[in-house]
Amino acid sequence: MAELANCTRCDTVFVKGLRDICNNCYKKEEAAFQKVYGFLRIRKNREATLIEIVEATGVEETLITKFVKEKRLHPTQFPNLGYPCEKCGITISSGKLCIACTEELKKELTTYEETEKRLEEVRLRETSLANTYYSIEKHKK
Repeated sequence: MAELANCTRCDTVFVKGLRDICNNCYKKEEAAFQKVYGFLRIRKNREATLIEIVEATGVEETLITKFVKEKRLHPTQFPNLGYPCEKCGITISSGKLCIACTEELKKELTTYEETEKRLEEVRLRETSLANTYYSIEKHKK
């Protein structure tokens, strides 16, 4: 069943299907893609950076980044085309984080897991000590 939604770009109401934008915005986005792709198809422009593409085509940086993330523009064909890492801002061509940030995140997760494991061991030890039964001699001789 169809669902009504607001377009994320122009805020008009439309019947939501596969996209989160209305048909008019989709057409504008496709026209922008064709403009960028047409620019990059020219041999001398294949090594253009994101900033150079924005300046030459007038298409927003976020839209070009969206095309790369959706794999409509492949960095393997256009080597200087990339987008910023979501943590540090270095230019990357796939994923959301660069290799350095990914490794740092893995290290932090490992440290966190080790800390949680140690805390759980301490809790278990304290629980076992709390459940210990001590008897006192009632009748002393």
